[in-house]
Amino acid sequence: MARLLLVDDDPALVRALRIALTARGHDVVVARTGEDAVAQVALTQPDAVVLDLGLPDIDGIDVCRRVRQWSDVPLVVLSAAGDEEHKVAALDSGADDYVTKPFGMAELQARLRVALRHGAARTQPGDPAEVSVGRLQVDLAHHTATVDGAVLDLTAREFDLLAYLARHAGKVCTHHMLLQAVWGPGFGTESNYLRVYAHRLRRKLGPAGAVLRTHPGIGYQLADDTDQSSPATEPSGPDSPVPPRAAAD
Repeated sequence: MARLLLVDDDPALVRALRIALTARGHDVVVARTGEDAVAQVALTQPDAVVLDLGLPDIDGIDVCRRVRQWSDVPLVVLSAAGDEEHKVAALDSGADDYVTKPFGMAELQARLRVALRHGAARTQPGDPAEVSVGRLQVDLAHHTATVDGAVLDLTAREFDLLAYLARHAGKVCTHHMLLQAVWGPGFGTESNYLRVYAHRLRRKLGPAGAVLRTHPGIGYQLADDTDQSSPATEPSGPDSPVPPRAAAD
């Protein structure tokens, strides 16, 4: 099945999860600290990581940020904190999903299946290592984007959206395509998320933001800003930006 990295310092939970996940055919590797988790991601190359936020050395949020600097491995967070603030912080730091303790094994298995499918779809065979569109350069291999050589400060979700558009540069990507690829198979109609993230990306791209084009009611496109054949900014009306809280997923 899949190789899973389980990161938690609770011996009882680790034992129960290891038994349950192994019984379902997974190869389970365990790390009990954040530092060990970062090392094990590099050493064992897991297909997905199940990560507790409350670790004894560094916070699980920091683990997400550090792993996301160089890896696209799916991260499923486990936490006793179920408030919106913790969820948003984890997801914006690179987590793919957030499961609140206590949880059922069936739910965790289902979320892992989604994360594994999402991870498999992120990098397709034959993807270029880098894509340049106008003044924007997207390094898909190292998870970075630059404008005129200056590195952009992007959240993991912002980069995932930009990377998907870069892989399909010049083509119009529909709302459904983007939501399925970036947010996961459970999404497809939440176009307000895309409006918010497109607005954030344009703001961070600055003068190069014209490469991100809106096709009202259809989707988005990365196109060279010398091509003026399609709109470059958010239109008024149904495709105008909405407050960032709408994208707190």
